[in-house]
Amino acid sequence: MSSIKIELRKEDVDFIKETCSKFNNDPQELINVLHGCQEHFGYLPAEVQEVISEHLNVPVAKVYGVVTFYSFFTMTPKGKHPISICMGTACYVRGGEKVLEEFKKELGIKVGESTKDNKFSLSSLRCVGACGLAPVVLVGDKTYGRVAPDDVKGILKEYE
Repeated sequence: MSSIKIELRKEDVDFIKETCSKFNNDPQELINVLHGCQEHFGYLPAEVQEVISEHLNVPVAKVYGVVTFYSFFTMTPKGKHPISICMGTACYVRGGEKVLEEFKKELGIKVGESTKDNKFSLSSLRCVGACGLAPVVLVGDKTYGRVAPDDVKGILKEYE
């Protein structure tokens, strides 16, 4: 799963147990438990998935399958300012790929990575449903529309 091994503190394990208990340790509530844990930890490393697996009594492979199937879940920590570039058809056709390349160049990271200072992380999305504003960039909850590669430095500057 993950090459970086993290050590969960007792309070982290207790939080996961409490989250599972809130949903009556019901395996049918796996997605809700994952949402709660990701909200708390910021991501879902293998160690968190193992504790969830144990308390919901579902195979760890099933937990991992759900985490990797849904793009909302992540196994790597996101930066303080997660940047997502839409790669849906409208955004792609209108230059989304060039915008993504510019973010990669400016930040010095690839999609799925975070900057060394963990200030920014970079991901791509299929569609954000704002096709009229294509290409679209999300930084956290803020949406930027009609983004051109020349706009990237200015967007990053807002978060310095």
